[in-house]
Amino acid sequence: MTVFIASLFLPYTIDFHINNSRARSPPLSPPSPPSVNPTIEGITPIPNSTASLFEKNLPGQTPGLTPGATTDHERIFAAQVGKTEHETNGYPFPLAVEQDNRLLTRSEGHSPVWGATTSLNQPKPAAVMSPSPSILKHQDPRPAKEPTHRPPAVETIASYARLRKASTASRKLSFSKAEWTIETAEQGNGGLRNAVRSATDAGGLDSMMWVGTLGMPTDALAKHTRRDIAEKLEDEYGSLTVFVNDSDFDGHYTHYCKTILWPVFHYQIPDNPKSKAYEDHSWIYYVKLNQAFADRIAKHWKRGDAIWVQDYHLLLVPAMLRKLVPDAQIGFFLHIAFPSSEVFKCLAQRKELLQGMLGANLIGFQTDEYCRHFLQTCSRILCVEATPEGIQLEDGFVNVGTFPIGIDPTSWDKRRRATDVERWVHAISERYQGKRLIVSRDKIDSVRGIRQKLLSYELFLNTYPEWADKVVLIQVATSTTEQPELEATISDIAMRINSTHSTLAHQPLVFLKQDLAFPQYLALITVADALMITSLREGMNLTSHEFVYCQDGRWGNKAYGSLILSEFTGSASVFGNRALLVNPWDYRQCCEAIHTALTRDEKERKEVWEEMYRAVLKNSTANWVKSFNETLTRVWNEQSSREIMAVPRLSVSRLTERYRQSKQRLMIIDYEDTLASWGSPRSIILTTPQRAITTLNELTEDPANVVYVMSARMPEEMERLFRQVNNLGRIAENGSFVREPNADSWTQLADKKHVKSWKASVSNILAYFHARVEGSWIEERHCSLVFHHGSAEDRQAAARSAAECAGNINDACANLGVHAIPVEGALIVETTHTNKASAAAHAWKWYMANADKKKDFIKPDFLLVIGDNREDEPVFRWANKLHSTKAVDYAMTVTLGSRSTEAKATLTQGVTGVLSCLQQLAAQQAPTKLPLRE
Repeated sequence: MTVFIASLFLPYTIDFHINNSRARSPPLSPPSPPSVNPTIEGITPIPNSTASLFEKNLPGQTPGLTPGATTDHERIFAAQVGKTEHETNGYPFPLAVEQDNRLLTRSEGHSPVWGATTSLNQPKPAAVMSPSPSILKHQDPRPAKEPTHRPPAVETIASYARLRKASTASRKLSFSKAEWTIETAEQGNGGLRNAVRSATDAGGLDSMMWVGTLGMPTDALAKHTRRDIAEKLEDEYGSLTVFVNDSDFDGHYTHYCKTILWPVFHYQIPDNPKSKAYEDHSWIYYVKLNQAFADRIAKHWKRGDAIWVQDYHLLLVPAMLRKLVPDAQIGFFLHIAFPSSEVFKCLAQRKELLQGMLGANLIGFQTDEYCRHFLQTCSRILCVEATPEGIQLEDGFVNVGTFPIGIDPTSWDKRRRATDVERWVHAISERYQGKRLIVSRDKIDSVRGIRQKLLSYELFLNTYPEWADKVVLIQVATSTTEQPELEATISDIAMRINSTHSTLAHQPLVFLKQDLAFPQYLALITVADALMITSLREGMNLTSHEFVYCQDGRWGNKAYGSLILSEFTGSASVFGNRALLVNPWDYRQCCEAIHTALTRDEKERKEVWEEMYRAVLKNSTANWVKSFNETLTRVWNEQSSREIMAVPRLSVSRLTERYRQSKQRLMIIDYEDTLASWGSPRSIILTTPQRAITTLNELTEDPANVVYVMSARMPEEMERLFRQVNNLGRIAENGSFVREPNADSWTQLADKKHVKSWKASVSNILAYFHARVEGSWIEERHCSLVFHHGSAEDRQAAARSAAECAGNINDACANLGVHAIPVEGALIVETTHTNKASAAAHAWKWYMANADKKKDFIKPDFLLVIGDNREDEPVFRWANKLHSTKAVDYAMTVTLGSRSTEAKATLTQGVTGVLSCLQQLAAQQAPTKLPLRE
């Protein structure tokens, strides 16, 4: 079995050797207008935010100097920048290093972003045209046929277009003749790569195949070059390459993923006047790239293979794959946060994105919070039933679970043994001897909370001046080239801190606007007294895991450092209160957390560290892969068994034969749409078709038969419906009431006090939505409430209101043991403690207890359950379990129609088919006549 792991970027990319040189030519681009942004001292000018993601800095470009810092503070960390591999002891500056031919990559947030300096020689794209600002033209992003007469500006653009076309042809010729090698890619999800590599090394993934793009422009590559690259990657590196046009990739990644999805998923709704997110109609590019991935995987998929789709770049791939390969085992994992429904519904393509994810068999999230947000969002936007286990759709069930990802301790142990790490540990320790180090590393973007962190640190220095010359915050900041205003603000705060609190011998803030080499990074988190993370929203943040793991005092340095962690990161749920959890917007709380981290005694630090260390080991990459893989296999097997194509049609002849051979039988049959067509609960006269009455009487006349009819109706309605049938057991209100055959009264299984208490709360919520939906009405039953909206004038609006109502009830009343279930045209609110299965179990227990008192007692050896909707699934599950545990010799569960089910067989003739089947059974003469039931 092959596991396809689909991620936007492959772990590999291409380095071209043109004229035996690695020097790269600058990209062809039109003349740029003079910058109107003033240059801020100490900050490198930021390119326009609309620049192509493919444009990288040229060799020799270096980050700006640290604002307000002296060069001595930078030289210790900048020592490796620009040096060759030989000069850096075999560990080059790129953020991935080779260790025993196995890749060790910095985890979440440690791979360079687009725009970072790279040592590889790769094609540069011509200027990429942004998506049309007009929604009427976004379907065709390429320019239309040029008109005969054009104004000067248009002529200039057209001339440039011809120049670009000629340049592309020239570049194709150049790169088609160049030699090339496959290199480790710098961009991508480092945490995922480490997880896959560690699982492969441990034997957890016997056969796997990466699927992704090369992470570089490919329009300049000739067809034969693409083919050769794809073949070598597939044959030697286990990777399937997805090729898309540069403009499609740029529209997908830069314009849709980074401009729309990333901000919204991190609660940064781009609704400010300067945002162009919703003028950017780049959805078409997102769809095209996702479809390219689906087509590529489907072409190579074979029965038995599994597919793991990774992250928000590929949300549509699961549903696209489901159409191409319906039987595939598909898992989806989101590595970033999932927002609340109120935020997610701001997306224009909200339904398409959710439906795309629901094509998977299993959807995984980092934390329970993200999982709960997804379930609520599906319930409110798609109007589907959300359970703690997943989403119930009309044609199947999608499991949803939590699988926190971590780091690979084995690889970290190997890498930390390197001598270059030890040298850096001693160098940093000597440089900051006698100082307390607080370390932080973030990208400069609006969700990392660098601004909030610096303001909190400034407050700490002002509040506790005795620490001003004893503590140093080393903030490593990598620019995303997206938010120059934020970068300028951060620079102002940094310079203010140093200008206020610096002395000739001490600088309290070292702001490094550069990235670190891997040995430097390892050494820095090893010697730090504290790590401070103030992300405003983040999927997990594996930097915190790496810090905890490196605080074991291996090099004899200070150990057991404190972790100051934003409560809005996924790692907060892993470490809990063992970390110093903070609200990044609460500067006073962050200030006090810094003080606590610096003043804790060693005993307390060690106790806290040991608990966090155990959490790191528990949530390792190996455990993540193992847990996700095993869960996906299990849920796929369960879901496949429920697929209607896998459920055979009921063989009435075989059922009749088993019926005839049995000696004691129990039959439980649903009423609505099984024995009779659904009738309106408002009907003045409730009747059951005569054919059903006759058939039930024929069955109950046989003393070997015990027959129950189950319904959603109230007990008094059941009495009127079946008053003509003798010896009939009844189950009312979906299991809240049971009446045994010939019993004088009903047994209420739902607790009366409990029902009374939750009804008061739920009634207020239902009344609110009833007032908003014209044509709706509320039915109060003894143990449940039903919000009917099928007769509303605007059915779509009514369905949305019902979904919102269900979400409110399930959120507000979860602790009351109540849940709201959407069904066609209605919303049923009932207790979670009772259902048709619990009523069936009660009937079975009653029969066994009473029949056991008789000398001629015979245990039932025939069990038949017939139903037609999701409310009957618990009874099917109960009956199947009885059969699997040998509690009954023969059990048959039957459903009507075509849908995902746990029933063993289906009947396609509806009510007529059920009655015909039961009549054939009733016509059989039991081999042994037992005494009449009391």
